[in-house]
Amino acid sequence: MRITTVPISLEKLLEGQLSFMQSNFQVTAISAEPDRLADFGRQNDLKVFPVEMTRKITPWEDLKALIKLVRYLRKERPAIVHTHTPKAGIVGILAAKLAGVPIRLHTVAGLPLMEATGKKRWLLNTVEKLTYACATGVYPNSKGLYDFILKEKFTKPEKLNIIAGGSSNGINTKHFNPELFRETEKEKLRNSLSISANDFVFVFVGRLVGDKGINELVSAFKSLSAKNKTQGSKLLLVGPLETELDPLEQETLQEIERNPNIIAVGYQNDVRPYFAISNALVFPSYREGFPNVVMQAGAMGLPAIVSNINGCNEIIKDRENGVIIPVKNTAAIEETMSQFLEDKEFVSELKQKARSLIVERYEQSKVWNALLDEYNRLLKEVNC
Repeated sequence: MRITTVPISLEKLLEGQLSFMQSNFQVTAISAEPDRLADFGRQNDLKVFPVEMTRKITPWEDLKALIKLVRYLRKERPAIVHTHTPKAGIVGILAAKLAGVPIRLHTVAGLPLMEATGKKRWLLNTVEKLTYACATGVYPNSKGLYDFILKEKFTKPEKLNIIAGGSSNGINTKHFNPELFRETEKEKLRNSLSISANDFVFVFVGRLVGDKGINELVSAFKSLSAKNKTQGSKLLLVGPLETELDPLEQETLQEIERNPNIIAVGYQNDVRPYFAISNALVFPSYREGFPNVVMQAGAMGLPAIVSNINGCNEIIKDRENGVIIPVKNTAAIEETMSQFLEDKEFVSELKQKARSLIVERYEQSKVWNALLDEYNRLLKEVNC
C-alpha cells in the first residue's frame, strides 16, 4: 500500500514508481479525491482505495480517515504500508500500526514544520515524532533532512535510511532530455508567450506560494526591471496559484499581473517544453525534501539558482551546475540573476555540467531498484 495525502503526489512525485513495483508486488494506491485517484488507477493499471485526507490540521476529519483506513488494512492485510507527505504519514502509519501491518515505512520529503513557530510548531513536532514512533522505518530523501531529524530528536538513527543518493523517485533522464524538442516546437511556444529568440528566460516551476520564495523572486525581478536590467529577459512562472495555504502577498500578485516580462502559465501537465525554452531555473524555496524540479531542470540542461536548503544544496554544486544563495534573500536573488544576464560565459560553463551531473547521480532506475532491494530485505527480516 502506497499512501499520499492527495493524488497529485502519486502522479508527479512518484510518477512511474508504483507501476514499476507492480511487477513485483500487488500495489494499491491510497489517497484523497476519489475521482482523480480512480483516474490514476485506470491510467496505471493499479488498484486504488480513496480515503479523504486534508493538508490542514483537521482532527475530526483525520479521525474518520484513520478509522476507515484501519478497517481496510485489517481486511486486506498488506505486508508493507509506505506513506509519503505529513498528513498521510500520521494517518497511514498509525492505521498500519493499529492494523498490525508488519512493515510500516514513511518517506520524509520536506517538513512544513520547519517554517512553523509557537504552538503550531510544537503540535507538528509531536505529530512527526508519533509518526516515526509508529513506523518501522523512516526514509528522509536527503542528507539535510536526515541531519535535521536527528538534531530535533524525532527518532533514533537506527530507524533512518536514505535510499540511493537521495530523492523519492529519481529522474527519468530519457524523458527529461532537451534533445527531444525540435527548434520549431520551441519557437512556436515562445511565440505564443511573446518571448523572442534572444530573450534570456528565467523559469520557476512549482506551486506559487510564499514558502517557495515567490514573493522574493518577483520582488528581485521587479527591482531588476526598475534598473532596466531585464530588457531582453523574461520570468516564466509555471505552476498553480494557491490561495488557501500560504498565499502570495498582494503586491506580488499585482506585479505578476502588470509586469509584461513576467509570464504566468499556471499548472502544466508536461513542464518539459517550458524548460526547453528557458535558460536558467530560479528556485528560491524556503524548505524542500529533495526537489524534483531542480533535477528535472538539470536533466533538461539548465543551470539553477537555488536557496541554501537541504536537497537543493545536494543536487546543485555551487558554481559547477548552478549557484547556491541564502534563503529568503531578495538581494541575493537579484544579484545572481543580474550576473546570469551579464556573464554569458559563466552561464555557459554551468550549463555544460547541468545535465551530466544529474545523469551520473540521480537516474530514476537506480532509485527504484534501490527501493525494491530495501523492500525485499525487509520482507526477509519479517519472514513475509
